[in-house]
Amino acid sequence: MILFVRPGSTAERREKILTEWYRDELKKIVAARIEKWETDLGVTVKAFGVRKMKTRWGSCNPKAGRILINLEMIKKPERCIDYIVLHEMAHLIEKRHNDRFRDILTQVMPLWEMYRNELNEAPLGHDEWQE
Repeated sequence: MILFVRPGSTAERREKILTEWYRDELKKIVAARIEKWETDLGVTVKAFGVRKMKTRWGSCNPKAGRILINLEMIKKPERCIDYIVLHEMAHLIEKRHNDRFRDILTQVMPLWEMYRNELNEAPLGHDEWQE
């Protein structure tokens, strides 16, 4: 990826520009996936956001009908983004990671365990910037 910025831009400024681009791109992908999974699962996401998280790929607040996706997901394969969106949306039906939850995932995404394993083997993020 090549990032064009004004001469003299600081590393912090370059990081901010790239982060906002990542955020916008991930929001587009997530919105499309929510639309698909809402139909397949029969649930409605009332709100979603993208946030930099230190320990999770995503989170869900079932009472509020809101999901959050880790900004670092933009650096992962789209199949993994798809899995995380589905995973968080499944919590709108079942709060716990029990058999019912796993059955929901398996019904609509038979390879979900493969995608989960792929994510779990990858680092959560990488924040080292070089000049």
